[in-house]
Amino acid sequence: MQIIKPKKLKKGDTIGILGISGAIKEYEKIENAKFFLENQGYKVKISNTCKNSHRYMAGNCDDECIEALHDYFSDTNINAILCARGGYGTLRLLKKIDWEIIKKNPKIFAGFSDITTLLNMILKKTGLITFHSAMAKGDFGGEVQQYTQDSFFKALEGNLTQIKAEKPEIIKAGSAQGILWGGNLATLTSLCGLDFIPEEDLILTAEDLNEPVYKIDRMFTQLFNTEDIRKRVKGIAIGEFQDIENEESLNQVLKEIANEYKIPVCKGFKITHGKIKDTIPIGVKAELNSEKGLITLKEKYTE
Repeated sequence: MQIIKPKKLKKGDTIGILGISGAIKEYEKIENAKFFLENQGYKVKISNTCKNSHRYMAGNCDDECIEALHDYFSDTNINAILCARGGYGTLRLLKKIDWEIIKKNPKIFAGFSDITTLLNMILKKTGLITFHSAMAKGDFGGEVQQYTQDSFFKALEGNLTQIKAEKPEIIKAGSAQGILWGGNLATLTSLCGLDFIPEEDLILTAEDLNEPVYKIDRMFTQLFNTEDIRKRVKGIAIGEFQDIENEESLNQVLKEIANEYKIPVCKGFKITHGKIKDTIPIGVKAELNSEKGLITLKEKYTE
């Protein structure tokens, strides 16, 4: 894979807030996020898809979301694209996205949850490094957590070198190298059947919320039923599975995966739907050391 590195974020750059997933019911939070980002020294543009909606999704229709995505990448005055929120909708867009527009106009693209679809498909189809990150509405539209803010700007400014688990829990000891890949487990699993897996060794990152252990088991099983996943995943960095009803049962599932595929697995990373989260580049070469609860980036990921 020919990796494309986006230009790092600089003070005075324009951040485009893009509604491309779930409908935004509290638009004032998008305006709050705009105010927050402007106070940090950036210009901000908000897409019309943040104001419009159809059913439970952003924009008047899917085509409006695709047009907004293309426009935001094509607009040379926009330096970084920050997704407004997650929810559902990005999976519906994939067949109509012009990947060449993105490839010819590389820039920061950031978000999490349902945006996991685009983070990984953009990497696969164009080679552009993307960012699993805080988003406008949920993270910057109300009370902003200092840790989340610091991690977001540190990563987008190109200064991230390590990602540490808050309280490392070793599922299987060891180290592995590959590109960082993944995000929200349910969303990643929804890509099965599409051409979405990079032809690289992978460090899989995974998080989710409101999912019982049997569904988490099913999603990991579905992923690892795919030959390329079995062949390419060399280690797993587990973020937070919020509202889990049985942590020990989840650990048993993870131990089974680690032992069957002989890969290091570590829990405790701040990859999460929670308020305190790390921003991480998707597609960068990295090393996972599960005994230390540490991911070390092996290369620069911005220009």
